[in-house]
Amino acid sequence: MAALLLSSLLISFPSFALTPVESSKTYIVGGDYYYPPYEFLDPEGNPTGYNVELTRAIAEVMGLNIEIRLGNWSEMRTALETGEIDVLPGTVLTKERKAYFDFVPHAIIHQSIFYRKGSPRAKNIDDLEGFEVIVQEAGSMHDNLVKHGGITVILTDTHANALRLLASGKHDYAVVANLPGLYLGRKHRLSNIVTSGKTAVSFKYGYAVKKGDAELQARLNEGLSILKNTGRYQEIYDKWLGVLEPRTLSLTSMVKLSMVVVTPLFLMMGGILVWNRTLKREVEHRTREIQMQEQQLIQADKMASLGILVSGVAHEINNPNSLVLLNTPVIMDSFEDLWPILEGYYRQHGDFTVGGLEYTRMREEIPLMLTEMHAGGKRIKDIVEELKDFARSDNSRQMEAVDLNEVVRAATRLVDNSIKKATHCFTVSCSDALKKVYGNPQRIEQVVVNLILNACQALETPDQCIGLRTFTRPDRKYVVLEVHDEGAGIDPEHLSHLTDPFFTTKRDSGGTGLGLSVSANIVKEHGGILEFHSEPGVGTIVSLALPVWKSGG
Repeated sequence: MAALLLSSLLISFPSFALTPVESSKTYIVGGDYYYPPYEFLDPEGNPTGYNVELTRAIAEVMGLNIEIRLGNWSEMRTALETGEIDVLPGTVLTKERKAYFDFVPHAIIHQSIFYRKGSPRAKNIDDLEGFEVIVQEAGSMHDNLVKHGGITVILTDTHANALRLLASGKHDYAVVANLPGLYLGRKHRLSNIVTSGKTAVSFKYGYAVKKGDAELQARLNEGLSILKNTGRYQEIYDKWLGVLEPRTLSLTSMVKLSMVVVTPLFLMMGGILVWNRTLKREVEHRTREIQMQEQQLIQADKMASLGILVSGVAHEINNPNSLVLLNTPVIMDSFEDLWPILEGYYRQHGDFTVGGLEYTRMREEIPLMLTEMHAGGKRIKDIVEELKDFARSDNSRQMEAVDLNEVVRAATRLVDNSIKKATHCFTVSCSDALKKVYGNPQRIEQVVVNLILNACQALETPDQCIGLRTFTRPDRKYVVLEVHDEGAGIDPEHLSHLTDPFFTTKRDSGGTGLGLSVSANIVKEHGGILEFHSEPGVGTIVSLALPVWKSGG
């Protein structure tokens, strides 16, 4: 499958704390003329693709002049060694190549084994021994298979020609990068070739510069970091390497695994990032009277760091899901082709077993299983996207007309697993006639998430209930969200301190006292009101009131 983008792959270069500069030097950027979707020439002969757009974006933020030349990969690799070009953006990192090049990795690329339908399936490189295998000349798998030995290596200039040769009946297997292989197979309608569905070899993938060119290496690394921090890198990745949507499916087991990972990560998020710097400055000037609060700030720093990691980890969850979503259409097509054959065999020979199931049962259950897999995959993708949106830093403070009902639904989806763990009785009642409010939807969602999580933490048993409802106040000036829990309640002496920074009654269980403080300030920014009504042993009602939006003002 295509890129598994890991921020941990980025290399830091302390000797070059560089900033964007204007330079008269023009860097020559090479690449493969037909390696879609990474790099290729469009119908007009212009360079395009993921690597091309990413390189242009880095050049823009770093103030570099570049010229992109795409050609035969073998010739381009030689040109980098001789210094005719300065950088190759799509190079696999191997031990042998590190002797000649320095690298700035930005992805993981997976190599897969392709074969003709009806041929023996090869699951790994060892299964290729004794066969003729087509690879791209001077590519990573050329070096790998030659070093492995026992395999007759057939060289060609592009991945597309490798797949065409295989589809025409020549040779036994082709080993190409998974995503380009699937892309080219569909584009050229090579319907008689398939992939084993398993990764044969994985490599780090990124920019290669000539050995010793530390300055260019550092500038590429800094530019890549800027694009990641501004979100532009993710936009380029989603455009070229994102999941192909038509008829996508997933595995039900992947849903369960992803939920286990997503839920604890989400609980680490809060409003820590907004307050972190301010709180540090305050602690430096505190006296001995508030030294205990300094310890709370240290804990807040840890939570902030974990919050920063959420978007990257959420992306890592999306990558294996994307691999399944991209490959499962091939499974569906395969089953569609197999049904007539299986039905014919059934009519001639009676019932038989497939994968331990009777065929008569399997033909009924497989479509249902595929439907569940599809729904599960979409569920994973939706959760990850909402998680990344929630974690993304919002410096714009962009205000707009906001549907509070939609914010409540999105927040409820984000904390769905926490709700299920806390209570068996959760209800949401949203007014159909609710007017819109004027504000920042992401920050309002942050408040709603904090209120729901606080309600979950207040419950003592799963039999106690949580209820949410939205309505418009009788004066028609405010819309209101009420969060009602049947938990332990709050002592009267604590009610007036609930929104004080660092005040918490849950310190023994890891509470920092920042969630409601951050929420209260967000509500204040929006001209809203946050009120608490509680009775110990009975429960708590939190009321969030936001001003109704008036168009034009």
